[in-house]
Amino acid sequence: MSDETHSVLLVTKDSKISSLISAMLLPPMFETTIVNDFNDARRRCVDQVYNIILADYSDGEGVDFAVDVSSSSSTILLLTPPALFDQISYRVEAYGILTITSPFDQFYFYNMIKVAIAVQYKVTILSSQTTKLKVKMEEVRVLSRAKMLLMQHLSMTEEQAHHYIEKEAMNRGAKKLEVANGIIKTYGN
Repeated sequence: MSDETHSVLLVTKDSKISSLISAMLLPPMFETTIVNDFNDARRRCVDQVYNIILADYSDGEGVDFAVDVSSSSSTILLLTPPALFDQISYRVEAYGILTITSPFDQFYFYNMIKVAIAVQYKVTILSSQTTKLKVKMEEVRVLSRAKMLLMQHLSMTEEQAHHYIEKEAMNRGAKKLEVANGIIKTYGN
């Protein structure tokens, strides 16, 4: 694990679980927020993104909460009773929720936290790559639209339009995207 601080939201009504986990997830590596109300936890998840969310089963309320917040970029660990582990795991795995039996031994819990941190790093990298791809796709869309407008209004070929945009960008010391947006403003409807 790195020197980075990991934000953790623990949602449980069980004071023994909150005490045990608080004793294990110590600052400065972990910044742990403990909440005993699932509705309050939902509100907090709207206001803040946590690296890791730990939710206790709490008679099924934890399962519903975990599924509700599963679309966030948080890594979610659901603490489940051993007797219900297979059933609950099967239900929540499609949402990307990890399950852990409760009660748990500290070594097992620590390893699951390490898995959650590794998953969080991967999610962060993939999210960044997705954002870059979206920006690139938007740039290609704008450049294609600008070329199409040049082809329609100035009777250029696609290659001529492409070279025109590149040359204008070089002459102006601007980005091709800026030139393309200018063309769209001029010739677009």
